[in-house]
Amino acid sequence: MTTRPPLPFTKMHGLGNDFVVFDATRAPLALSEDQLRFVGDRRFGIGADQILVVERPQGPDADFRYRIFNGATGEEVEHCGNGARCFMRFVREQGLTDRDEVRVETMNNRIVLRMQADGRVTVDMNQPILELERVPFDPSGLQPRLENGAELWPLANPAAPQEQVEVAVVSMGNPHAVQRVDDVDTAPVAQVGPWVESHPRFPRKVNAGFLQVVARDRVRLRVFERGAGETLACGTGACAAVVAGIRLGWLDARVDVETRGGELTIEWDGPGSSVRMTGPAVTVFQGEVVLPAASC
Repeated sequence: MTTRPPLPFTKMHGLGNDFVVFDATRAPLALSEDQLRFVGDRRFGIGADQILVVERPQGPDADFRYRIFNGATGEEVEHCGNGARCFMRFVREQGLTDRDEVRVETMNNRIVLRMQADGRVTVDMNQPILELERVPFDPSGLQPRLENGAELWPLANPAAPQEQVEVAVVSMGNPHAVQRVDDVDTAPVAQVGPWVESHPRFPRKVNAGFLQVVARDRVRLRVFERGAGETLACGTGACAAVVAGIRLGWLDARVDVETRGGELTIEWDGPGSSVRMTGPAVTVFQGEVVLPAASC
């Protein structure tokens, strides 16, 4: 068994989507899934939707690398928009950079982060992924309904096939299934979210978005996230929902997204363009944590 000395950490949030951030730019940091789950535990650990680890870049065309781990499961995940904004504030506040723009490697992508004069952070989220095999999503045997030339896919509850929803399928580096609802306050997020998340047509599971269109430039959104349940905000979910809404003809190119944790602004100029997300990032407190021993 090995025991670590206390680890410095920073607790942050983006619209209530909360994170524990570790600086691994000076020395490598390898935590087991058990240790990551301990950090994410809201009763016995610090508590977080996800844990972010800031590292040196692996390639020459980036300033940093960051890794994202689910606070409930300890599994590494691909992307997190709210976490990216917190990442930018963290590297600035910790003196790791004085630049207003940084390039960051993630598990499967490279993103650009910009600090705005008002303290908000804009994330260039790259182009959305619409090819179903890359999401990934298995459409075999399904017939989509077209709206404005874009697909809405019928999805049946495996445990109750008579229960069906229509979803737009988008990846922002992580998979999303977006369904339109009349009112997010009464939408059955707790009932529908879990079976959509684990639906067998999504081999890596999926984030389930519930989108209410208020106007062509304003929506309300709730997201049931993979491995975390419903969170107060999901940055990639907001991007995916707006991309889906634009493709389906419901929305304009710039949309304010109201989540339960606050508001994001999402911009997308259409196919071939990157999605841009702007929103706040907040440092809550700093501290040290003694992790449980890890097996050798």
